Amino acid sequence: MAQFSPEITDHWRATLSSGTVVQGESGFTVAITSALDGDSEAMVLKTADRQVMAAVSPALAEKLAVSGRPDLCEPVFLHMLQEAGVTLHDADYIFYFAEAEKAALLREQPASSVRLLTADDASVFAEFQSSASEEDLDAAYVELDHWLVFGAFDGDRLVCAASMYPWKEESRIADMGILTLATHRGKGHARCVVRAISRHALGQGYEPQYRCQLDNDA
Repeated sequence: MAQFSPEITDHWRATLSSGTVVQGESGFTVAITSALDGDSEAMVLKTADRQVMAAVSPALAEKLAVSGRPDLCEPVFLHMLQEAGVTLHDADYIFYFAEAEKAALLREQPASSVRLLTADDASVFAEFQSSASEEDLDAAYVELDHWLVFGAFDGDRLVCAASMYPWKEESRIADMGILTLATHRGKGHARCVVRAISRHALGQGYEPQYRCQLDNDA
């Protein structure tokens, strides 16, 4: 994870190395941490450099008997979760800008059709939402009252919007949602909006974060 900023790497290392860390085979580790609870009692992180780390709540660690497994490795751990009836959302991918990419991003000029949205844009934002499906609205979770909101316009009509909010209180990571109206997809609006809102967030000292599912081709 060295290609990312210390803000990102420190956040994940703190989450996945707090509490008691159980060493498994081939560098696999499981952190038993009170940072996780009943609503989110297990986490597995696979990084781009193929490092695999896991974390579990103390209650789940006791149920799985994690500390008593000399054969502990990723496949064994995943099987233990399955046997315990714990389901992971294994299609979640998390994306950040690498340090090398951020310099180029910060030098860019925003597209003329893209700008910051405020409460004064309530009417155009409401029209935007009314033009999107309920499924798209739920999946994207883009709201005008979020911490930071940007949009792309086709004339006077808002056709694409992205919003961010601080993901965790103790970190400076900003989680992003993005939605383009179905009638205006494939024209580069989302790319322009994502880069504009990310540039602004970086200027505020936050690291942009985007999460999606593996079957989300767009």
